Amino acid sequence: MERGKVTSAQVAARAGVSQSAVSRVFTPGASASRKTIEKVRLAAAELGYRPNVLARAMVSGKSRIIGVVVAYLENQFYPLALERLSVALQARGYHILIFTAYNSIGEADAVVEEMMDYQVDGIITASVAISSTLANRAKTAQIPVVLFNRGQNDSGLPSVTSANVAGGRKAAEFLLAGGHDRIAHIAGWQGSSTGRDRQAGFLSALQEAGVAPFALIDGMYKRDIAMDCARDLIAGPTRPDAIFVGNDHMAFAVMDVLREAGLVPGRDISVVGYDDVPLSSWGAYDLTTIRQPVNRMVDATVEMIIDHIETPGATPQQIEIDSELQIRSSARIPEGWKK
Repeated sequence: MERGKVTSAQVAARAGVSQSAVSRVFTPGASASRKTIEKVRLAAAELGYRPNVLARAMVSGKSRIIGVVVAYLENQFYPLALERLSVALQARGYHILIFTAYNSIGEADAVVEEMMDYQVDGIITASVAISSTLANRAKTAQIPVVLFNRGQNDSGLPSVTSANVAGGRKAAEFLLAGGHDRIAHIAGWQGSSTGRDRQAGFLSALQEAGVAPFALIDGMYKRDIAMDCARDLIAGPTRPDAIFVGNDHMAFAVMDVLREAGLVPGRDISVVGYDDVPLSSWGAYDLTTIRQPVNRMVDATVEMIIDHIETPGATPQQIEIDSELQIRSSARIPEGWKK
């Protein structure tokens, strides 16, 4: 029997159950007895049957697919977050469809519109902003949108982020406690809420301490730009004694530049990053950084998107999850602070 011609009715006949029982076995979240599941899956395997997911979606109106838009994957934080989003959503009977879009509302809008054509049940945007017009269109189409690692105050969309303002403050307070007074900041892209909030927290702590920033530069979340920024900072007659970098992806680039110039991070110039991606703890970098709680952020995002799918009209929430400082050797450790 050809695999493409096998039907659920034939599986039901082979297993000695009803056709609806076969449907329940292959429908995520539906209930069936263990005995029925075993009989149906054995019959399906023998016949080479695979359920037609697209046809079922057309009938039910639910694809059980979540569209995920991500700006870029060079930063280790996003492959890690996408992997965990995929695993967590699969455990709830959903799968993800990934699209990429640059950090521009126009391109993100085009990608999200295309996603809506795929009849996704919901959309998660990872560090990507969309226009209020498209947000309203998605709402009208009853396709919930959740922002991950990005806030957007004018959109009315639910979001999940780390507490970025507080994280920026923690970085500044740590460097100030270490006796630094020429602290530069290579910020994340200032067109993003994450970049702005981390910088705002950093500056507020410096202002309270009566310390002016040595320099403020937008690193755009790009490695090559961060390297140019670092070269400029150490080229002058006076250089910073510490650099807070808006994410780990850029911080690694900064550390590479310092080493090329014969400087030792943590001894000559302290470096603090943001994210705590796996590479941060490797001996080659051993980066002091603010840890984004990716597991908690993913869990909150999954709960939020499913809640909005199952309860249309649910009140949007903006969730911030506290982050922790991870102390390593890339920055001078203040007296009394533990590594």
